[in-house]
Amino acid sequence: MSDLLINLLASVIAGTAVWLAGFLLRRRRLSRERAFFGLTEGASCLLVVSRHASSPREFSVHRRDVAALVELATIARECGAHADRVGENQPAGEIGRLTEFCVGGPGGASPRSAAHVRTILRGVTYTVDDGNSPRLAFTVGGAEYVLTPEVSYVLVARFWGPAGGHPVFLIGGLSAGSNLAGARYLASRHTDLSRRYGGDRPFALVLRIVEPAAYGTDFTELVADVSDVAFQPAAAQPALPAAPAPIPARTGDSRTATTRPEAE
Repeated sequence: MSDLLINLLASVIAGTAVWLAGFLLRRRRLSRERAFFGLTEGASCLLVVSRHASSPREFSVHRRDVAALVELATIARECGAHADRVGENQPAGEIGRLTEFCVGGPGGASPRSAAHVRTILRGVTYTVDDGNSPRLAFTVGGAEYVLTPEVSYVLVARFWGPAGGHPVFLIGGLSAGSNLAGARYLASRHTDLSRRYGGDRPFALVLRIVEPAAYGTDFTELVADVSDVAFQPAAAQPALPAAPAPIPARTGDSRTATTRPEAE
């Protein structure tokens, strides 16, 4: 009887130890995920997305951009936060107030993304040519990434505003499909990204989606880490010329040099 009790007690202790180890491991992973995304229990985050470029409806969103929002909303839910969707014509508020996921490159008519690229990602340039041969591309680090039927690209970046606060995650793809690929990459690789960049280092990555018509987002690969060239400082403003110093008065003369002498 005593042996049975001892075996039962050992099983209980072993089971409790395994459960506790798993619980602590899950808590550690969750803490890292929250630190990486700047989210906390019960917090809010913003999902900013542009409208469907070819739709006349003001609040229309491409179905693949909707799928990208679902991926990002799932991240927020895993962190215990909730996401609020913001359209391109709705005010998103100041940068850093809440964690922000911004979906869509400036080439996709996203004013919020365009503002982020102009002010923070100054080393990145998006090109939109609506001529006879439509052309979408972005350039960073001297390399140009062009949308073709066989390959598409997306820039995935994390950064902060001048005042710090919560991070912004930009998913600036050359197509709605590449936006979805960027969101899925962020959702599936955030553990690896957290190990490399921690919770406080900005990054900018170029991803390539190979044969999107055939494979969708299944064949997505990292092309380049452009963190060192994407975030360029603002151009220095030319210094204003100093005001000329006043001419001192002559010794023994109560009139200053700037006073017109009276007529004799």
